[in-house]
Amino acid sequence: MPVKQKSSNDSRAGGPTIATAVYDQIRRDIITGVLAPGHKLGSTGLRERYNAGISPVREALNRLAAENLVCFEDQKGFHVAGVGSEDLADLIKTRCWIEEIALRESIANGDDAWEDAIVLAFHRLSKVPRSASSDSYEFNPDWEKLHHAFHGAILGNCGSPRMIAYCDLLADQANRYRQLAASISYPNRSEGDEHQELMNAAIERDVEKAVALHHAHLGKTNNIIMKSGLSLPEGQIAL
Repeated sequence: MPVKQKSSNDSRAGGPTIATAVYDQIRRDIITGVLAPGHKLGSTGLRERYNAGISPVREALNRLAAENLVCFEDQKGFHVAGVGSEDLADLIKTRCWIEEIALRESIANGDDAWEDAIVLAFHRLSKVPRSASSDSYEFNPDWEKLHHAFHGAILGNCGSPRMIAYCDLLADQANRYRQLAASISYPNRSEGDEHQELMNAAIERDVEKAVALHHAHLGKTNNIIMKSGLSLPEGQIAL
């Protein structure tokens, strides 16, 4: 989808910059698989595809490279980062390690405001369908935004902005795998039940149960993809 060019006053008026708009578009296309792993991201093609100048495109690519969604090679330029079964297993393992610490600290620091935030985030998420289509799985940006907010509410009371930022980064890197798993399991996976069980354990301060449910929730992505028999080629992974 082309990015609508904005006047120079847009960013001063509080709207997103052109570079941010291009970044959002490319990032979404990578996550949803429109731009496949290994796809070459030439500046000319991107400028035409997103109707943007060279500077916004370069800024967007550099931001995506910092998030490990894009790779850069000398003499070859940018391309979409690869995916693979080993990368997925390592990513989930790392998320479990880091997010367990954040979860334990959030529960330890828990108060009424934290509980209210979790319940509200779950309520909002439960009102939005997982898929944008009722016939088959289709990426739903509204659900994705609320899903991120729900997990952020649970982990966000850990007291460490750096840890929260790293949890967000790992979640972003997992998004392509999550979309793949959703396309395989939809509509049979009951993510709403998983979220409710995690919410209940967290607000009941049942730390060990919450950790176990959290790990199982993250690991479900790997289980779904591996059990499907789908082969994930071990392409170049961004590190």
